[in-house]
Amino acid sequence: MSALPEATNAQKSRTGLNRLLHATRYSLHGLRAGWAEPAFRQEAIAAVVLWPLSLWLGRSWVEVVLLAGSVLLLMVVELLNTGIEAAIDRIGPEWHALSKRAKDMGSAAVLLSLLGCIGIWGSALFQRFFYG
Repeated sequence: MSALPEATNAQKSRTGLNRLLHATRYSLHGLRAGWAEPAFRQEAIAAVVLWPLSLWLGRSWVEVVLLAGSVLLLMVVELLNTGIEAAIDRIGPEWHALSKRAKDMGSAAVLLSLLGCIGIWGSALFQRFFYG
């Protein structure tokens, strides 16, 4: 009795620079797919403004990293949420409690990231303009 051959992922057999180049290309495809999502696109446009602004607003390298990093974290969580939604949608269009739960939890992660980002930027702006 012979088993069916497993479908192989070509990426798993690549090594070194070849693997890195292919992984980079897949990551760029992911960013391009993320750009199709309005929420990610809005966050990316905001990042273009906020990252340079973090250099002005932050008074130390730690503050700059927190400001810029909070925006980056929001974008990462948005991409992960989009990936969760795509995987759930791939499974099937019918409503299921676990699918809803997964999507709701992804959305909650985005909300928490957004609130954290707003809190960090709000604190930095308050310190800059009202505290001294």
